[in-house]
Amino acid sequence: MIQPHEYELRTATPADYDPIAAVVDEWWGRPVLPALPRLFLDHFHQTSLIAEGPAGMAGFLIGFLSPSVPDEAYIHFVGVSPEARNGGLARTMYERFFELARRHDRRVVKAITAPVNRTSIAFHRSMGFEAGEPVPGYNGPGTSLVTFTRHFA
Repeated sequence: MIQPHEYELRTATPADYDPIAAVVDEWWGRPVLPALPRLFLDHFHQTSLIAEGPAGMAGFLIGFLSPSVPDEAYIHFVGVSPEARNGGLARTMYERFFELARRHDRRVVKAITAPVNRTSIAFHRSMGFEAGEPVPGYNGPGTSLVTFTRHFA
């Protein structure tokens, strides 16, 4: 297994959308691409990350600094290739995003996931996020999502 320090983390570019779109459903094991439209890489690439390893892209984090809530940042979508999982890469990408958020005077980072995604819930808790109860209708009727909040001093 490749260790997180063996990956190069770089700022995303709009051109990264197509490679992400090509693998995201496979990496997640279900269709999730509609939750990640191209606009995120067009408009928030400077606050998003790509992890590259010997075999190419091994992970990505799509995040942004809230334009409406001056002390908040948001992690919208994270993916790690199956071959790179359980080695700390997601943790490394989150920590890099936290650094970026703090540099921009953000004191809160938020995220969401589906209540059935127990792995994501456990991961976010291990990263210091507080998990809320599922919010019915979070993204419209028939959707419930768990919200996460991490505060920084």
